[in-house]
Amino acid sequence: MIPVGLTLQPDAAFLDLLAEVILRDADYYEVAPETLWRVPDAAEADLQENGFHRRFAELARRSDRPFVAHGVGWSLGGASAADAGRRARWLAALRRDHAIFRFRWYTDHLGISAPAGLSTGLPLPMPMNAHGAAVARRALRAMQAVVEDVGVENSVSYFVLGDPLDEPRFLERILRAPRTHLLLDLHNVHTMAENFGFDPAEYVARLDLARVIEIHLSGGGPSDPGWLPSGRVLRLDGHDDAVPEPVWRLLDEVAPRCPNLRGVTLERMEGTVHGAGDAAAVREELRRARRALGRRGRRR
Repeated sequence: MIPVGLTLQPDAAFLDLLAEVILRDADYYEVAPETLWRVPDAAEADLQENGFHRRFAELARRSDRPFVAHGVGWSLGGASAADAGRRARWLAALRRDHAIFRFRWYTDHLGISAPAGLSTGLPLPMPMNAHGAAVARRALRAMQAVVEDVGVENSVSYFVLGDPLDEPRFLERILRAPRTHLLLDLHNVHTMAENFGFDPAEYVARLDLARVIEIHLSGGGPSDPGWLPSGRVLRLDGHDDAVPEPVWRLLDEVAPRCPNLRGVTLERMEGTVHGAGDAAAVREELRRARRALGRRGRRR
């Protein structure tokens, strides 16, 4: 059976409310490496372990369950010389953490999240051309100096440089080397399809599903109509709500077609689990994902 994992968020309330779910219902844990580090005052100093690093390392020892790494800020599409120092410090910190957590794989988002070494918070879209693919391939090779299996996640962008349905071909151009993989985020596909008006099934049909190592499930909701002068409402990839039914249907359709799938991860953002009811809902979503994967086995 394909394992079902849960993201660990750097938030004490989240971890306390979901403590039983984390220990009993998740087969593995996913962490964003940058949430384990503290940036020291000196710009060139090494990144330092924070309190969540210690808490997650203790969980790794106590649970003996696998960990995978999924970052936001590596900046797969970045190629600035001004970012070289930051990247070197990240790789050094990741190498230390890999010795502790033994990450099964390490993925990051498609996009640019550190132009000239400055953090954007969320990845910006990148040109889907030959140069962009070459830049991303170099970034993946740098990752592989630490973790052998690496990959890229299809991101959510609220504007694109080109046709969003060209992204599967762009991902294929990036993922040419051995042990480079696709993290297929189904809520991201759903969100992009709603915002840009395409059929998610057409997007999935253009992907090389043999490259999929992991699937992400999450939820989101509508933007505030007051944010844009036009009043247009966009779907947001907030990880702040239940997985919507269209995403569950995508999982049923896609999972049986991913021959190298190694895990399905439920994402939930910190600050969005408020009590026992939310914890029970997260547990049920993990169980629902496991049931869906059971059907996958029967349909293959």
